[in-house]
Amino acid sequence: MTTTDRCPVAFPLRRPGRPFPPVEYADFRRTEGLVKSTLPSGVPVWLVTRHEDVRTVLTDPRISSNPSHPGFPRAAKTGGVPSQDQVPGWFVALDPPEHGRFRKTLIPEFTVRKVREMRPAIQQIVDARIDALLAAGNTADLIADFALSVPSLVISDLLGVPHVDRDFFEAKTRVLVTLTSTDAERESATKALMRYLNRLITIKQRRPGDDLISRLLADGTISRQELTGVSMLLLIAGHETTANNIGLGVVTLLSNPRWIGDERAVEELLRYYSVADLVAFRVAVEDVEIGGQLIAAGEGIVPLVAAANHDGTVFDRPDEFDPERSARSHVAFGYGVHQCLGQNLVRVEMDIAYRTLFSRIPTLELAVPVEELSLKYDGVLFGLHELPVRWSSTEE
Repeated sequence: MTTTDRCPVAFPLRRPGRPFPPVEYADFRRTEGLVKSTLPSGVPVWLVTRHEDVRTVLTDPRISSNPSHPGFPRAAKTGGVPSQDQVPGWFVALDPPEHGRFRKTLIPEFTVRKVREMRPAIQQIVDARIDALLAAGNTADLIADFALSVPSLVISDLLGVPHVDRDFFEAKTRVLVTLTSTDAERESATKALMRYLNRLITIKQRRPGDDLISRLLADGTISRQELTGVSMLLLIAGHETTANNIGLGVVTLLSNPRWIGDERAVEELLRYYSVADLVAFRVAVEDVEIGGQLIAAGEGIVPLVAAANHDGTVFDRPDEFDPERSARSHVAFGYGVHQCLGQNLVRVEMDIAYRTLFSRIPTLELAVPVEELSLKYDGVLFGLHELPVRWSSTEE
């Protein structure tokens, strides 16, 4: 068992002009035990970077995802995982068995079969967005005009959220996933989203539709109050993560065109970018040993997903984009009971988005050099703020 007196390393480790994942991750994986760090608030945490150790953290019952426990870490001075008092129904912040009640109810909505049935509707949305791109000219910001709009429209259809409200919930979500947002900004955005969803749920109680919120209301397993938080979580997670994956993937496929249309590219892109690197925060509720390191009850733990997915003991040449590798053991969607419910939907959206975009706009190219792209160093999720592209005006 290891203890450490080393000085804590800086956190967070993302910096403008630096590669992602941060190069320090490789050094941390070679360190005996774990690495101690300090959050901007001054609270110490343990960083977990090895693939095996990250999976252990995400499955050990002595380690909790519930922010009500003393010592639970937050990514920035403000914000973080909401408690049930703040957002009832935010089930990813619950441990078993409470977490299982929500997951059991929601799993049937995100099975491989269910998502397969959604493919024609997703294809229609993607085609419509590309029609709009082509009609507008031969340049675009592919984040705002495609990568963000596609998953926003898909999750809106699934939940029964009117398309006209897309700009509203995208703007509020942006506040919540930005590390530099203030307490006041986060509180305002959260309240606005909850008010909106409360009104929407009330409408669906009176006039149910063919959508997830209506089905959950009819099922009754999740209370009316909890449904607001569940809907808010699905709305945010259902578009923001996918949008970042689509945008980054387009850049990579433009540089590696031989993989366009190959279904293996999606899995490798998920591993390669690991956009949810700073999402799975935890706290020890009992003394526990991880990777030979003693973690005391009440100490915060940050399993770094991107570090695990670039562990050279699991993935050969991890910093290379190589869809021929077997990437299925990645933890981009988490691991264990908290593994992302919507992973099947994310994969299908990415696959359809890439196939259709490059098929219909074969001359697509970046409008600026790669090094000038605006990356989300300030985001809870990694991605692109903008993606300027252009193409031949003769595309049809």
